[in-house]
Amino acid sequence: MDKLLLRVDEAAELIGLGRTKTYELVASGQLPAVHIGKAVRVATSAIEEFVRRLQADTRSPNNDTEARS
Repeated sequence: MDKLLLRVDEAAELIGLGRTKTYELVASGQLPAVHIGKAVRVATSAIEEFVRRLQADTRSPNNDTEARS
């Protein structure tokens, strides 16, 4: 069975980001996480939603990158 909750370092590897950047995303609330005691875990569903939001933002017509092209 696949894990439903990942450690932040596991989530970082799955997303392709560094551990520090992933902790920053969790701390800012951009990547939702759950706290179980002192443990911080990221739901795989939260990672999938985070990536969907990034893709949607990239495709948005108000995106600065597209405006410069």
